[in-house]
Amino acid sequence: MTPRPYVSRARAAAAEARRQAVIEAAAAFMRANPMTVFSLESVAAAAGVTRLTVYKQFGSRGGLLEAVFDVLARNGRLGRIADVVTDPDPREGLMRLAEVFCDFWSGDAAVGRLHDAMATDPDLARALSERNERRRRAVAALLERMQLPATAGQRRDAADLIFALTSYPMFRLLSGGRSAAGACALIKAACSDALDRLTARPPAGRASGTHWH
Repeated sequence: MTPRPYVSRARAAAAEARRQAVIEAAAAFMRANPMTVFSLESVAAAAGVTRLTVYKQFGSRGGLLEAVFDVLARNGRLGRIADVVTDPDPREGLMRLAEVFCDFWSGDAAVGRLHDAMATDPDLARALSERNERRRRAVAALLERMQLPATAGQRRDAADLIFALTSYPMFRLLSGGRSAAGACALIKAACSDALDRLTARPPAGRASGTHWH
């Protein structure tokens, strides 16, 4: 006899609820503990489930960390990037993009913990690097829309620089001794300077083959 559809839907809903509970427990554990003690066992204990349950849902420590990052990204409203990239004023859009990531980097301590874990978890580093590339693509798209009088090489250099300026390591570095708002203002000013350099004339005597001037 074929199971009734509502039974399957109820089971799926229960499984998703358990999955979200584990992700929330993992994020809470990360906020309160160093990543050196983060494991499937420690998260399972915090969530009140078995290690096997966590393993079946996420496959590995790296898989769980990726899931945590995606939830943090959603809660941190990284979905705003789509609107930012289509801002009628692409330069203003770039400033808004910097603000979006400053908000994200400063909004939840678990975000920093995840980036710390990249140093010892190659799989996580690869996964988060792929997600970070979305930020690079957003920067490149905004630069392209600006139609600045610059070569492709100069735009690429500017995109790489702004990508670095809006990264978590840069935000953490600049946050030392500054408020989050102060660090963000500095990052936006540096991004603006990078744009200004694209339209500046090269100094006398500078080699013509240099991309960045």
